[in-house]
Amino acid sequence: MEEKRKIPVLIADDDAGMRLILRKKIEKTEGFVIAAEAEDGKAAMTLFDAVRPQVVFLDVDMPALSGVECARLMQDADPGCILIFATGHEEYMSEAFEVYAFDYLVKPFKLERLGNTLERIKERIAQRAQASQTPVQKKSIQAPQSRMMLRHRDGVSFVDVKDIILIQREDRATVMYTEDNGRYVLPDTLGEMESKLDEKLFFRCHKSYIVNLERIRDITPYGRWTYIIRLEGTQHDALITHEKYEELEQRFNA
Repeated sequence: MEEKRKIPVLIADDDAGMRLILRKKIEKTEGFVIAAEAEDGKAAMTLFDAVRPQVVFLDVDMPALSGVECARLMQDADPGCILIFATGHEEYMSEAFEVYAFDYLVKPFKLERLGNTLERIKERIAQRAQASQTPVQKKSIQAPQSRMMLRHRDGVSFVDVKDIILIQREDRATVMYTEDNGRYVLPDTLGEMESKLDEKLFFRCHKSYIVNLERIRDITPYGRWTYIIRLEGTQHDALITHEKYEELEQRFNA
């Protein structure tokens, strides 16, 4: 694999010995390159913005910012970034997976275990690359639904599609907000809801948000790689990544 195609990795751990272990194993594994190393959470975020790694190895307990805090910021900035926790704190595992961690390595771990994780990362990135190159099949031509039937824990509701303002992930649930302060907890994933909605009217701006394009009031910067979308008809905001912001600009300027 050519150098320019290697997967850039950021290591963030305040333990120099653990950084060395991770660095040596990653460097010996074909397809990876160490982009940067950080010894605390603040430095990790600075380097993350600078080098834009595809993979980040994080300790949980670090000075300045914890690994979980860093992971949340990194996911907001780049939802496609692969996050792996390598830590001696097993009790934080549930928090780690709430930020969509790819893996959780509990110290002391075997190098074979780390090697398996690295191979799985390569497989995941290869699958993404293949999916991005596969032509998207056009949806069946049909008139967009004007009303939607929503199944939820309290029964069934019918809403006008134009009244849907925002759909988002809250904890581990999918929640829809509509006009007149409507709030529905749905059994569907965001991906399933996205496939049911008219792509001309709704936009997946972030891994955790779908917004009604006609309800966007304004977009303001929120950090270096993320923005906040404010919507008409609700006090709830949405996040949009830098890449999705550029995609949205192209749609409106087309």
